[in-house]
Amino acid sequence: MNHQKVDLPYIVMAMAAVLSTWLLHEFAHWLTSVSLGYQSALYLNGTSFEDVASPTEVHRILVSAAGPLITIIQGFCFYFILSSKGWNKHLYLFLFSAFYMRALAGFMNLINANDEGRISEFFNLGTFTLPAIVSLLLFFLVYKIGKMFNLSRKFHLATTFLIMLFSSILIIANQMHAIRII
Repeated sequence: MNHQKVDLPYIVMAMAAVLSTWLLHEFAHWLTSVSLGYQSALYLNGTSFEDVASPTEVHRILVSAAGPLITIIQGFCFYFILSSKGWNKHLYLFLFSAFYMRALAGFMNLINANDEGRISEFFNLGTFTLPAIVSLLLFFLVYKIGKMFNLSRKFHLATTFLIMLFSSILIIANQMHAIRII
């Protein structure tokens, strides 16, 4: 049986997976914005343009695409590592975090279009088309690994709870304190 015990190192790694997934995602937005010539701020859970000049719609879409693209790449990288190197519960957290982040963002399009939702609207595909595709794609990778390594429901529930908990803490901390990184 694969090692699926939820112990203290796993909990700490869950926190690290969430934090690094969010920071990498937001850094991709920020780096794209800066590369396009805009002054931008990087926060724990977001980026913003600081220029007086307004970015073009195409530039906004490129900046919106950068974060999800890096998160999708993260998901695929950890899927391929797990499927080729074998089970590692700590690495699984990075695949699951990528899925959860994009699924949560897709759900949040109900409130306000973000990332894939904005891109989907830009291409007249409806707000939820690209978010659904991205979420389902990453879910498929999580599902395949779950089946490949016969992961238990208990392990999936514990992992989901941890990722939700640490994601919520990160999001709330940023909303309350606007934690600026750069």
